[in-house]
Amino acid sequence: MSSVSESERGRRNAVQRTRRRARNFVEDASTSELATVLVSSAALFAAFAGFLAASAWTIVPVVVFLLAVGYGWIRHQETTAKGLTMTMTASTILILLLITVFIFVESVPVVLYESETVLGVSVPGLRMFTETRWDAVSSPIRYSMVPMIHGTVMVTLIATAVAGPLGVAAALFLSEIAPRTVREVVKPGVEILAGIPSIVYGFIGFTVLSPWASDQFRITGQGTYLFVGIVVGLMALPTVVSVAEDALSSVPEAMKSGSLAMGTTDWQTMTSITLPAAFSGVSAAVLLGVGRAIGETMAATVMLRGVPGLTDPLYNVFYGNATLTSLIASNYGEADGLQEDALFVAGIILFVTVLVLSLGSQYIEARMRNKLGGEL
Repeated sequence: MSSVSESERGRRNAVQRTRRRARNFVEDASTSELATVLVSSAALFAAFAGFLAASAWTIVPVVVFLLAVGYGWIRHQETTAKGLTMTMTASTILILLLITVFIFVESVPVVLYESETVLGVSVPGLRMFTETRWDAVSSPIRYSMVPMIHGTVMVTLIATAVAGPLGVAAALFLSEIAPRTVREVVKPGVEILAGIPSIVYGFIGFTVLSPWASDQFRITGQGTYLFVGIVVGLMALPTVVSVAEDALSSVPEAMKSGSLAMGTTDWQTMTSITLPAAFSGVSAAVLLGVGRAIGETMAATVMLRGVPGLTDPLYNVFYGNATLTSLIASNYGEADGLQEDALFVAGIILFVTVLVLSLGSQYIEARMRNKLGGEL
């Protein structure tokens, strides 16, 4: 009886020792995984800091990061992958914040220089939006953003008038009318257009559209907001078509079938059911296209004169001076001092505008997901 008890007791002790060893191994492994992730993350941020400081020792944390990631990938692949994704996400946010801080800090001198007093209170940068003269040579020097904002608005409105209706119509055709074989061929072709470099569009506009416009409308020079807007609208068209088509295709088939069962035609179903149901997604597609038009650089730089100024009258689309993007592209190489700081102000205006449009499109898409029961 005692021998059985001793045997049972020995077996229990062996099981406890095995469990204790397994627990210690897991704890050791967890510590090793945590140490690997922490070392790789710290090395990456140290390398980033060394890069910003232009230090010759930046290579050291880079090597440590590569070694830590290599070791972790071999020993603890899942944990290392999670740590890398988290670190890269944090790095992306950090870089965005640094870019934002940098452009705002660089614009401070010219904002202070262009201050204007209103009711006894000095408002920094107010003169940049109340005057219309950009002159980096004559005294007093002035850096007004009004002419470039006017040019950007003109080009954006024309581009939206081109990309909006055409993009939505093409998306409706691909989603609701075109046979499947046509859709499988046309949609990838439309998306490929988005990969064509903007300088190619600008060069075609400069060598084909602008000379034709000069001959037909007797325009002095080649820069016109009208044809720049058309070119930029064609560039934004693939974005509008792709996003709008996805939104239209996400409308539940039950809604369309129910409408057809009530005796409506295909066209009535598209206009009264599909488009209203996908309106949020279609609006987001147009907003993304507008964001592309606002941020377009090379086409506007190639086709416009690049001389800041307002058209006379303001709605004259058969003339063109400069946009915010073309101003930066044309002057950044030779600008210095306050003029360079003024270019950063133009960058801030573009940054804030595109950010607002992006947030607006995401908000509209979120509304559509809620409206359609989470489908998109």
